[in-house]
Amino acid sequence: MNRYLSISPEVQEALREGRPVVALESTIISHGMPYPQNVQTALRVEQTIRDNGAVPATIAIIGGRLKAGCTSEEIEYLGRKGQAVTKASRRDLPVLTARKADGATTVTTTMMIAAMAGIQVFATGGIGGVHRGAATTMDISADLEELAQTQVIVICAGAKSILDLGLTLEYLETKGVPVIGYQTDELPAFYTRHSGFGVDYRIDSPEELAAAFHVKRELGLKGGMLVTNPIPEEYSMPADIINAAIEEALRQAEEQGIHGKQTTPFLLAKVKELTGGDSLSANIELVLNNARLAARTAAALCRL
Repeated sequence: MNRYLSISPEVQEALREGRPVVALESTIISHGMPYPQNVQTALRVEQTIRDNGAVPATIAIIGGRLKAGCTSEEIEYLGRKGQAVTKASRRDLPVLTARKADGATTVTTTMMIAAMAGIQVFATGGIGGVHRGAATTMDISADLEELAQTQVIVICAGAKSILDLGLTLEYLETKGVPVIGYQTDELPAFYTRHSGFGVDYRIDSPEELAAAFHVKRELGLKGGMLVTNPIPEEYSMPADIINAAIEEALRQAEEQGIHGKQTTPFLLAKVKELTGGDSLSANIELVLNNARLAARTAAALCRL
């Protein structure tokens, strides 16, 4: 085992016994939501995974240790510290670990640490991707590169709708990452069920998702598989409302010179403000929805 990796006893026992485990990121705790909703949501997501037959493994960097499975006290710690915790992508891991510092893991680093621990299924809200205006800014999330090389199923509600969804799909196609629509032929756009862009394949059951990933492993193909699971209809936000909020948030970000790793937290917070908190409620519900599907898919994978 990697000398910098700590796997919680519960997760370690589940992996040893061949029981389903689902990885969860910690950026959503420290950077995605305000306190105390961040901690409450993280614990609800863990319970949802348990209720659907799997063991949750919230992933983070605490005191320089790569943690696969956090305690409720550690989740509370990350939630209270909030944005004082470094948002940790691939480039940050060696320095944070060497300094024995804390880090909230993005999709990228959650995939990396999950793979180190032997966890194959990961539930998140939305992945990063190609940002709007990337033709001039070159702002492209490391999540896409990680999906191209790390063998983990990522279950999300699509790419975050603050992104250029068309270019994000093109990038994933270039990298050979299969984009699966769960019970949909259309790429969901995080807060909304529709984007106008198609997916590579539609799959309608957790068993078929697990089978496709199992064959990918058996073929020796590197990289992950992206499963896009639409937000439940009753929580989906009207596209015109969310798009207007995103455009205004983007305008303010440019005006204030927001860039780099601060971009996504700024935009999500601004969209929440502009929608009167509706986007936060939607965010919570889509994460719970993804957790349910991830637990069922992990269980199906264990049966293969």
